[in-house]
Amino acid sequence: MIRCPCPKCGFRLLQNREDAFDHLVINPFLSTYTFWIHHGERREVEPSSDGQEDQSEQHFNAPMLDMVHDAFNFPGLPGPEEDSENEPDGDAMDELPNLYNEPSRETRNFHDLLEDGKHELYPGCSKFSKLSFLVRLYHIKSMCGVSDKAFGMILELLADAFEHARIPSTVHDAKKVIRRLGLEYKKIDACPNDCMLYKGNDQELTKCKQCGTSRWKHKTKKNSRVRIKMVVKKNGKPQAAKILRYFPLIPRLQRLYMSSKTAVDMLWHKRGPNFDGMYRHPRNAKAWKSFDVRYPDFSRDPRSVRLALASDGFNPFGNMSSKYSIWPVVLIPYNMPPWICMKPTLCILSMIIAGPKMPGNDIDVYLEPLINELKQLWRGVETYDAVEKKTFKMHAALMWTISDFPGLGNLSRWNTYGGRACPACNLDAETNRLTHSQKWCFMGHRRFLNHDHKYRKDRYSFDGKIEDRGPPIRVSGRDIIRQLEGVHVQFGKVQSVTGKRTRGQQTPMQDETPWKKRSIFFELPYWENNELRHNLDVMHIEKNVCDNIVFTIMNEKGKSKDHIKARRDLQSMGIKHDLWPREDGKYPFAIFTMTNPQKELFLRTIKNVIFPDGYASNISRCVDLRQRKLSGLKSHDCHILMEYLLPIALRNALPLQVSSVLADLSSFFRRLCSKSIDPQQLPLLQNHVVHTLCRMETIFPPSFFTVMVHLTVHLVEEVRLGGPVHYRWMYPIERYLCCLKQYVRNRSQPEGSIVEGYLSEEILVFCSRYLDNVESRINRPSRVDDRPREVMPDESATMFPEVGKAVGATSFYTLTPVEKLQAHRHVTLGSSMHPNELQWLACGPNVQVSRYTSYNVNGFKFRTLLKTQNSGVYVTFDTRSYASKRDSNVAVGSVSYYGKLVDIIELNYSGQFTVILFRCIWANTTTGRSIKQDSLGHTVVNFSHPIHAGDREDDEPYILASEAHLVYYVEDDADKEWSVVIHVNPRDMFEMGEDIGQCNFEFSPQPILTGLAEFDIEGLSLRRDDNLEEPTTDAIDNCDEAAYI
Repeated sequence: MIRCPCPKCGFRLLQNREDAFDHLVINPFLSTYTFWIHHGERREVEPSSDGQEDQSEQHFNAPMLDMVHDAFNFPGLPGPEEDSENEPDGDAMDELPNLYNEPSRETRNFHDLLEDGKHELYPGCSKFSKLSFLVRLYHIKSMCGVSDKAFGMILELLADAFEHARIPSTVHDAKKVIRRLGLEYKKIDACPNDCMLYKGNDQELTKCKQCGTSRWKHKTKKNSRVRIKMVVKKNGKPQAAKILRYFPLIPRLQRLYMSSKTAVDMLWHKRGPNFDGMYRHPRNAKAWKSFDVRYPDFSRDPRSVRLALASDGFNPFGNMSSKYSIWPVVLIPYNMPPWICMKPTLCILSMIIAGPKMPGNDIDVYLEPLINELKQLWRGVETYDAVEKKTFKMHAALMWTISDFPGLGNLSRWNTYGGRACPACNLDAETNRLTHSQKWCFMGHRRFLNHDHKYRKDRYSFDGKIEDRGPPIRVSGRDIIRQLEGVHVQFGKVQSVTGKRTRGQQTPMQDETPWKKRSIFFELPYWENNELRHNLDVMHIEKNVCDNIVFTIMNEKGKSKDHIKARRDLQSMGIKHDLWPREDGKYPFAIFTMTNPQKELFLRTIKNVIFPDGYASNISRCVDLRQRKLSGLKSHDCHILMEYLLPIALRNALPLQVSSVLADLSSFFRRLCSKSIDPQQLPLLQNHVVHTLCRMETIFPPSFFTVMVHLTVHLVEEVRLGGPVHYRWMYPIERYLCCLKQYVRNRSQPEGSIVEGYLSEEILVFCSRYLDNVESRINRPSRVDDRPREVMPDESATMFPEVGKAVGATSFYTLTPVEKLQAHRHVTLGSSMHPNELQWLACGPNVQVSRYTSYNVNGFKFRTLLKTQNSGVYVTFDTRSYASKRDSNVAVGSVSYYGKLVDIIELNYSGQFTVILFRCIWANTTTGRSIKQDSLGHTVVNFSHPIHAGDREDDEPYILASEAHLVYYVEDDADKEWSVVIHVNPRDMFEMGEDIGQCNFEFSPQPILTGLAEFDIEGLSLRRDDNLEEPTTDAIDNCDEAAYI
């Protein structure tokens, strides 16, 4: 491959020699191209008389020039047949834009940026060029959210203050320079009824081919559909009624390899280590590996890109009264390592589907340009690799989609609202519509049990039937194509009306198949062979399950799944006689319904919990103790509540038969959402959730089991296929949509505001990779920045390397003799000796120490006792013990200690080295007096009886900062001296399995896969036994003073 010198290719496109020859036959060779800088010829460079000046100029120019070359891949980069040593010099590269009389716009942009990158900001400036200064200034605007008005005023001030500086005086001029580094987007007119796009052969049409609606926007009379006149833009052209903003995918993927800053990371999925076979990335799961086996040509090149598509709608105005929905489509490349993969800086916005209405079933109309590009990427696109210094054919494939459950129905077009709403069960799902509740019920989880399990023949405790079916077989893409035969759809919101349809009535096609269309994704040649096509969103499933549980056990009016209609359904099904309603319409309280005192105990536990910094939002704001209600829970609130707080708050509020089942469900979600998963544990985890759902069927009414509760049984299988849920749930997508929402500053043009904001952000993310020593979205410190200060070159090796970082002000404190002895003893006993520092260690520390109130270490933020609970400390030490007084054999075991941080000090050993120590109050975990396990397996500690007071010489209140791990304590409202321990995982830390023996701090307060809480379901009374009298109120009222309502 060589750079084609014909005028059409302009030395930018690579062609083989035969094609280049054919091009030159049609377009004559340029006579002015006499110095062959792009085909190996080099110019002799005379040595500079002032080498220091050239070096300084090269220093401030180099990053910006590298950025320009990576952005354009043009010119001067050696081709695949060119030797890297023959790379042309800078003067030679400048000759290309002058080779043709009318250079292309891209050539002009490249030339202008090169000139801006070489010119000094002002005469004599050795630190900034015009381009580097403007990039830095625009970077500050983007990072800090400065408005265009304020930015324009700053530019005017700078231009007035520095007359000789090359600074644009207006925002328009500044954007004009910056936008040369960016990528373009397309505006494609669309039918306002979502019938078609005006592109290709239909580009010149003025009205829709299907519905006949005008392409152009018209003004109408208020409260009327009568059109007055066509809306015309400033340039005199008519304004389209609806516009699709499309961002081409191919150049954005090409830039990932053209940039030397990202090309290496794109190979991580192939070259990154994987020592123990754990699932930490989609590359470890079955779907990825099966794709490699089926398409070896694709997988052979590690530069092939794997993509995920995500989509969801949002209201750009943040006003619930405004029914306006914008639907972005986002693409995520999975080639990157876990600490980069799901970051917003790596998300690629593919399109913005304009509002005000959601596209719904017609989203395929808007996905057509993207599908065409994906087909082209599957065939391969010539791309330059900045690492290999040569071109290659880049391939890309779409692995799956990510969306909420209604969005899954729009993308796959499986009907997610009927009796066969579960796409995993497909046509094998048993439809069961409750007679009185008029809702679809999704029970039947006994079919996932072993064939000889005793639950299968239990009629009364379940749905009144014997279960002899096996689990549903997962359908393949080929099976789906067969099911789609005969399914036809006409896109568009305007449909012919054939008559009235009563509520709940099904159309003929609905009776035959749940499919509403053939998804456009099946046009991709590999889509039907993908093991996993559309992901079930764990985020929304977990929230819906949590809402069902909380509202039902609290008997929330209008939201509880236990009501008079649900009780009548039990009666019609002939099951759970204890809960049948009486003839007067009143019914007994169930075992899972809390009384008012139990509600207060449950809510006070949630109200009083204090989380570590950045762990969760303030859930106590959702608690109303006066009305005994829990409302306003967000998705992440439900995530924390479901996986950690719910079993703790319920253990004293509900009977063990109920609380143990819900604790097992909490344990399942906690393990499912782990960053690393052992594939050998997945069958046990599947068995765990199946048993838990079956036991829930024996307790809760059938109306409780909505489709979202049922979908939990399929989540383990999706982990086996797709890997950890962190790469396939909606949390990162929702955060990214929130970023897009913040771009809306012109409320009359929300889509245009998002486009402008995204393009600016895209440019600045690219530029920030080339900015050294500048805080950007790429290198900004994490919330818990525990990086120590840089070690100076002249510092000698030490046995106490600096770890962590102190935060906040420093005070000074004088140690007492006892404190000095205690601190120095722990330092000497807990460290290995170093010959160079032994003498300084023997002299002991200075009495004067530095004191801090906050310290970041091990990925945690520790603070002394404050309102935010960052003071919980967990540490393990090897302790020697004896089995009895008569046993002389010493046993060494690991003992866990739980404490509360009260002081942070820094010992100074004669100015040679320093050591950070934590002083804590320790619970007495050596005996059962201050530590125990409750009935659900939670670790509970008591700080009213500490292991020592810390005032004696043989007490050990200190530990090294590097030994500490963060925990927080949830106070037991029934016994306030005791607190439940919950371990915290470090933020932004990824354990990749380098040390297989290291401790995994993904803590579970209850055994995950063993010790399922079994009880005798045959003798279980489902009626609450509190011996209260019957009420005198109506059955509709929520009366908690009696056993009946």
